This record gives sequence, structure tokens and C-alpha cells, in this order.
Amino acid sequence: MSYLALARKWRPRNFEELAGQEHVMRALVNALQTGRVHHAFLFTGTRGVGKTTIARILAKSLNCETGVTPTPCGQCSACREIDEGRFVDLIEVDAASRTKVDDTRELLDNVQYAPARGRYKVYLIDEVHMLSTHSFNALLKTLEEPPPHVKFLLATTDPQKLPVTVLSRCLQFSLKRFTPGMVFNRLTEIVQAENIEFEPEALRLVARAAQGSMRDALSLLDQVIAFCGGTLTAADTRKILGTLDRAQVFTLVDALVARDARRVLDCVSELDEQAPDYGEVLAELAALLQKLALLQAVPDLQLDEAEDQEIYRRLAAALSPEDAQLFYQFAILGRRDLELAPDTRAGFEMTLLRMLAFGVAGERATGEQTAGAASSRVSAATPAVRARGAAPAAGGTAMAAASGQPASANTHLTADPGRDADRGTAQGHGDPGGMGDWTRMIAAMNLRGPVTQLAAHCILTGRDGNTVKLLLDANGELFRTAALEEKLTQAMCDHLGEKVRLEFTVSTEAKNTPANRQRIAADDRLQAARASIQNDPNVQAMQDMFGASVNPESIGPAD
Repeated sequence: MSYLALARKWRPRNFEELAGQEHVMRALVNALQTGRVHHAFLFTGTRGVGKTTIARILAKSLNCETGVTPTPCGQCSACREIDEGRFVDLIEVDAASRTKVDDTRELLDNVQYAPARGRYKVYLIDEVHMLSTHSFNALLKTLEEPPPHVKFLLATTDPQKLPVTVLSRCLQFSLKRFTPGMVFNRLTEIVQAENIEFEPEALRLVARAAQGSMRDALSLLDQVIAFCGGTLTAADTRKILGTLDRAQVFTLVDALVARDARRVLDCVSELDEQAPDYGEVLAELAALLQKLALLQAVPDLQLDEAEDQEIYRRLAAALSPEDAQLFYQFAILGRRDLELAPDTRAGFEMTLLRMLAFGVAGERATGEQTAGAASSRVSAATPAVRARGAAPAAGGTAMAAASGQPASANTHLTADPGRDADRGTAQGHGDPGGMGDWTRMIAAMNLRGPVTQLAAHCILTGRDGNTVKLLLDANGELFRTAALEEKLTQAMCDHLGEKVRLEFTVSTEAKNTPANRQRIAADDRLQAARASIQNDPNVQAMQDMFGASVNPESIGPAD
């Protein structure tokens, strides 16, 4: 007994059975009902979304013995023969195997003859983008002015390769990918009709693996049915598809959030027992992080995976938005570079360790900063310097050391407490209200992201009851938003252990902010480094000997 593949057995036979392409169906149905059927149609889209299927349904609608109709009967000889692929007036051409101009000319020689049995002679040219340039040129005139009994139905996965002269002669319909939910619903209908027991998660795995292609989904379903034998289980489906148990990915993200390197490596060891494709593991990790980022941006968003909603929300709350973006970037870059690693497991492990090693600048203060003993490490003595071999492009800036870099949106600020106290006292803003040094407070509050810069552009001037007063410089206004003010207020409340409110006053007198001090320190280091090079006896000797000169833009402080 011959077996018919599910993709062929469950191919839609009419427009009513067609799902997911309503925009195309509506246009074709209206054209058939009003009698305004164009002579050339172009269906584009990825594999397995219904291009050939729609073309065959349209051919049936044109040649059904009941007349031109959007609802072919499916019972007449014309409809049955089209379904069985033996209708003499439906000429299906695989352009990938008939690319030569002679093949096209031979095809066109028969266009002039009337259909043998049907109302129209329909040419269905699949993968039309594979035709040669000469073949397209031979087709143009007939495609523009075909005989009244001829219709051209073209299908392609790559419309960009078609000449514009062909595109302008056709009505083009772009078919959409199927969503995982649509594929899941269709697979559920099919397995129920086939009387096959299944776990819903197994079909969800197949729907995700199909990547928007219904034909791929049905082919994978055939494969899963053959492997499972009886009931379709999620565990067996993962084995045959080579996909991961989502719980393993959740566990891995949980370890990354906790920054627990031991647990991360234990997760890798467990994964390695399944001999996975680590590129796909990183793809799964990136997909999970993308969902977490969506939940962080829209907390009430409902995800497709209803049964895992609580896990997603717990991880989204535990992971900072900055880390979610950083981890996602590392995952997709690690997937791209995986083939360059000594072996794929090593590349995967290094990607995960990179997630642990790097963080958003300003996210974690060092123990010294937390204790309030941070140092700017700016010295009047000759500093260690490095001169780059080549000058940067015009407009480039010298590279500063980590502790002397100009302030940016993600820079963790450090300063010498003594120097800060001296300058603050000189301006009348030293230790107001007994609250201590402002720079130390910034470090102790463990601020992260742009809110760090809002604090860095302020000076603490005093406290009046539960109101903490801050002077804000002009540059700090760029960071002053309601959201950042709320974050800084909450951090201040947590640090002081009581409820306070912040009062911001923009003032030109706010010149001794941590951000400004760091900028001055960076400038001092840069000038000291340049002076050190310029005054070096060896450098001066080379200048005298070779008539050379030093490019100051190529000099920067040592890290």
C-alpha cells in the first residue's frame, strides 16, 4: 500500500482551505467574481508558504466545468486532473531545470495553439528567477500580450533576481510566512484527523522548527511520526529534531543572571552530553533573551508560550535591561564567530564566559569604590605612556585609560575623596547636612546606566527634612528625565534607608561635579603623557637625527 506524504495529502484544494494568505485569496476571489482576471500573476515568498498551491487552485478556478468561479467544484474531470497533476492544459515548468533560451522558445511555440480541453491554457513556471537573461528576453513579448486563452502563473522565492521588465508585466502577490501559532493550529487539525495521539509541546517544537514554512512543518511531522511510532512526545520530538529542552535554556540563563560561572559550566557539561549544535543553542539563548527584553519593555505582554509565562517574567525581573541587551549581542556575535573557535564547545563556553566577564560600564563598583576609597590615580609625576604606531584618522581622539576616560552614558565615576572634599568645601558644598561625600555616595549606591550620569552631573548641596537638594550642571540636563529622576530617588532612598525626595536646580555654579572632575583628570593625564613623550631624550634625539616630529594625537595615557 503506497503512502502519501502529509504535505501532499493535506494540500489545500480550494481557497476556503487556504490559511494564512487572506490578502492574496481576497484579491483572487474578487478578480474571479468580477471577471477581471489578469493574464500574468507572480507569486513570491519563502519555501512552503503556498505559491504553487495557490497557482493550482487558480488554474482549477479558471478551467472548472461549472465556469470561471472562486469555488471550483473539485468533482469535474478538469478539477480532478489538475489535483492529480495530469491536466493537459496546465503546463507546469521547473525553471531551475529548463534555464536555456531554447527551452523557453520551445515552450512559447505552443502558446498560439488553443487549449485542448480546458477553457484556458495555463503556464505555471516555478522558480522563475532561475531562467537565463536570454530566456527572459524571449518571454517578454508573449508575457506582455499573450493570446486571450493563455494565463501565466509565475512563482519564485527570490523576486529580486527578476528583471524589472518582467515584474512590470505581472500582478505580484507576496505571500507571508506562517506564524508558529498558525502552524501549530494546522498541525493539531491534521494529527487529530489522522487519529494520532500527541503532546501539544511536540507540535509546538515542530512549528518553531519549520520557520514559517507549512510544507517544512508537514515534512517534519512525517519524520516525527515515523520516529515516535505511537504517541508524539516532546522528548522524542526534541531528539529527532535536535532541539533543546527549553528548561535547560532557562537554567542556563538563570546561572548567567546569578553570574555563577560554576553553574554555567555545569550547564554546558549537561548540554554536551546531547552533542548539540552549539550554534542552535546560541540561537535558542538569543530568542529567550529577546522575549525577556520584550517583557521588560512591555510588562503586561502575553507570550505564545502560556505555560512558561511565570518563568519568563521571573527571569525578566531578575535580569537588568542592560544585561539583557548585552547578553543578546554576545549570543548573536558568538554564533557568528563559532566556526572560528578551536572547537564549537570551546567557542560556546567563551561566549558565555564573556557574558560573565563583561558588564555595562558603571554596573558594578569595585570594593575600593564601595568603601569610599576610590582614587583618580592622577599623578603629577611622569606617567607611563604609550604611543600608537600610526596616527588615527582625522578627527579621532586619543585613547584614554579606563580610569581617565571622559564621562559617557555608561561610565562608572571615580575621584579622589580628599580632593573632592577640598574642592567641595571651597565652593561651600562640602559634606552638607552630614550626608558625606557625594562621589562616595554614587559609588555606594551602585548606579548603572544613564542614571549614573545624571548623578555625576550633580553636586550635593544640602538636605532640608526629607528633601535632598542637588545642583545640576547644564550638561546634566540631557540626562534629566522623569524615569531617571525616579531611579536616582529610589537609589537614594535605599542607600539612606528612609524615604526622601530629590530637588534638582540647574545652575552654572555646578562646576565641581564628579563628571567635570573626571574630565579634568583625563585632560591632565593626557597632557602629562604628551609632555613626557615630547621631553624624552630619546625622542628628541630621533627628532634631531631624522628631522622627525611627534604627532600628539597618537599619544595617550597607559591603561
